Amino acid sequence: APEGSVIKSTAIDASLLDANGLYHKIGPARVFIGEHSAIQAIKASVVQPGDVIVLICAGPKGSGMEEILEVTGALKHLSWGKDVAVITDGRFSGVSTGACIGHIAPEALTGGPVGKVLDGDTIQIIIDCNNMEGSVDLIGDVNSPPDKRSVELGTQILAERPLRSDLAPHPSLPDDTRLWAAMQEIGGGTRGGCVFDVDAIVETLKAGKEALSK
Repeated sequence: APEGSVIKSTAIDASLLDANGLYHKIGPARVFIGEHSAIQAIKASVVQPGDVIVLICAGPKGSGMEEILEVTGALKHLSWGKDVAVITDGRFSGVSTGACIGHIAPEALTGGPVGKVLDGDTIQIIIDCNNMEGSVDLIGDVNSPPDKRSVELGTQILAERPLRSDLAPHPSLPDDTRLWAAMQEIGGGTRGGCVFDVDAIVETLKAGKEALSK
């Protein structure tokens, strides 16, 4: 998440924290395009305790920044749900529980590294609940020996790996939402929120028009 992410650290089960309020998880990625496929996997027991659900194409360009509630709600009612972490480029409900990390940025459909994660990749999550800081990193792939996994290795893997070929927006994404997402990317970005940089949008449209006229 080179442009940051958001977590409700107080929602992490206290039994998962050490004496210093540190949450440290290393687990295999289970990647899903959209919330429906993740729910089906949970129901079919494809997702297991210790896994890290990576839910992508849920950001502005993917699904209009949908609220990820069904997945976290389902995990909340499973005895082992606290042992599954969720990371997503979408947003999550205020009633979510567990280690749910949202607003992963850049989103997958904008070319963010989260759009390169594959099933079986090893994800490391460190959340310092006392100092309000943390990190989410890929530290290896399915072929990486446990003693060789590292943030540096993960960075190298992502640099050499293309984006997933199955990345796609929700097929029913309305046109007005698509337009909003495009303007948000150009004139706001991760840090801009709902405040558009009108000058940036106008300049980008102007440059695009000039390029098309050549």
